[in-house]
Amino acid sequence: MSSAGRLLSVANKSKVQILSLSRSRNSSFLSKIYRPCLTSVNLFSSNSIPTKNETKRKEKVSEVTSLVKSYLDLSKARLSALVVATTAAGFLTAGGPLTTMGLTCAGTALCSCSAAAFNQIFEISRDSQMKRTQKRPLVQGDISPMHASAVATTWGVAGTSLLAIGTDPYTTVLGAGNIALYAGLYTYMKPRTVLNTWVGAVVGAVPPVIGWSAATGGEILDVECLLLGATLYLWQMPHFFALSYMHRVDYARGGFKMVPVLEEDGERTANLVVRYAWYLSTIPFISSAAGVTSTMFGLEGLLLNAYALNVAHDFKRNRTNAKARKVFLTSLGYLPCFLMLFLIHSKTWDEKESEDNVIRKEIDSYLQWIRNKGRQLCIHESYQNNSADCPVLITKQQTRKAVTAADEVSTVASSPN
Repeated sequence: MSSAGRLLSVANKSKVQILSLSRSRNSSFLSKIYRPCLTSVNLFSSNSIPTKNETKRKEKVSEVTSLVKSYLDLSKARLSALVVATTAAGFLTAGGPLTTMGLTCAGTALCSCSAAAFNQIFEISRDSQMKRTQKRPLVQGDISPMHASAVATTWGVAGTSLLAIGTDPYTTVLGAGNIALYAGLYTYMKPRTVLNTWVGAVVGAVPPVIGWSAATGGEILDVECLLLGATLYLWQMPHFFALSYMHRVDYARGGFKMVPVLEEDGERTANLVVRYAWYLSTIPFISSAAGVTSTMFGLEGLLLNAYALNVAHDFKRNRTNAKARKVFLTSLGYLPCFLMLFLIHSKTWDEKESEDNVIRKEIDSYLQWIRNKGRQLCIHESYQNNSADCPVLITKQQTRKAVTAADEVSTVASSPN
């Protein structure tokens, strides 16, 4: 018998003796003396010594909790959540059928988890050298590389299968190809060349394209799709250069070839942050000029990008970790604002008709309500609803009307009285 069992046996015997004494003739007197002892024995015997079943149950719960945490870390859960969010943004912008959206997001999420897991399997030795990655499950030995490989393969096969079942071949190839690009080429290039950042940006640009492709049946060359992909590609540059600048010492320990690691003063890093911030600021104007969004998107984008450019230039003037962190945090707020404005001002939704489905109609009406509320905040939209002569409405049709009117005035002026 174990020591815990012996203690429990003694406690139970003491409890029996006290109970027999309390039932004797002097029970009232004895109960006053022994009742506190009886209470203590009850507490000791029932709470202090857990049973074997309770111990096993707690151990099982602890094991499951630890395994779930390891899987979340292995999948880079926060990064995968961002991938799903941008995929959903691409899908919603296209206004695709909601029956496809669930499978698209689930398949993309699993593909992202698979790519992240394979990346960590290949980088165990390098992650062990870096402070920010030393607590990853493979480095800590919480799970074995073989276990991680089996999980990563399962995620990849399941994700690709969901895309194949619920979408089209183009979307499926994009999902599977992104696993290979991230876990293969990008991971291979990280310790060899600074070009890994530009390749990694392609990986991040694919999810909204997956969303759009799934919603439209593979129309990946649509202008809206290309603009969404370009936005995510350009956005990642200031985002990641700021991150790698903050952790440049750690990346050097891991042997990764990042731009901030290979320079002392951070000048090239700052110039790249500013350059791509300027490139990103052109997207709203291009979108409006192409007729993808309303003109107001260009004006609102001007305000959004003005702040981002100011933060980028501030980092260029004063290259410190604090300024780099501000660029990084600004990028985190920039992306959801941009995507929401793009959805609000998108002309694609105005051309779509809801399916004959109650759930779809409800969600459509909710999204339309969001778009209308957003438009009510726009000075341009409010003015346009009350007047046909909005001063900032610049379209080809308006330009044609203006040219025609000018020709008529010129004809009248040149004609003899």
